Amino acid sequence: MPLPRSIALLAAALTALLLWWPGSAPAGDGPGPTATVVSVGDGDTIRVRQDGLLLTVRLACIDAPELDQGSEGRRSRNSLSLRLPQGRSVRLRVVDRDHYGRLVAEVFSDTNLNLAQVEDGQAFVYSRFVNQCDAAEYLAAEFRASRHRFGVWQQQGGLQRPWDFRRQRRNATRK
Repeated sequence: MPLPRSIALLAAALTALLLWWPGSAPAGDGPGPTATVVSVGDGDTIRVRQDGLLLTVRLACIDAPELDQGSEGRRSRNSLSLRLPQGRSVRLRVVDRDHYGRLVAEVFSDTNLNLAQVEDGQAFVYSRFVNQCDAAEYLAAEFRASRHRFGVWQQQGGLQRPWDFRRQRRNATRK
């Protein structure tokens, strides 16, 4: 006897969550199941659909300028949008879930998009979390972007770091 539709959908959702849940695949595995890009939120956040589920994904190991951090935030989002148009197939290597419930993952299409954002100067290496990825590879990409003064590195020393910008904004609202 077939399962009622609601139970079948719940079973599919739970199976998909288990596939995406950090630690559900052995360490060192490559990217996981295929997902489809639905939208790009900013320079380090996307929404994807996988097995009928809409998932928000925070790009691991990087931190892009905030959208309200001026033109650099918009440039970073536009850069990621060009690389990940709606409907593009991607694969995710999930490394964590953040405190907002988003998946934290390296995103792959024809290349590692997280690394490409850093290489192009559209994001900084997020040193607090870079150990979730190949730290040497990310730091080398950031060094190259800064040396060539790409994107956030156009001004000496680079743009204000997004984590500092967020902290400053939080402190201002507390006063």
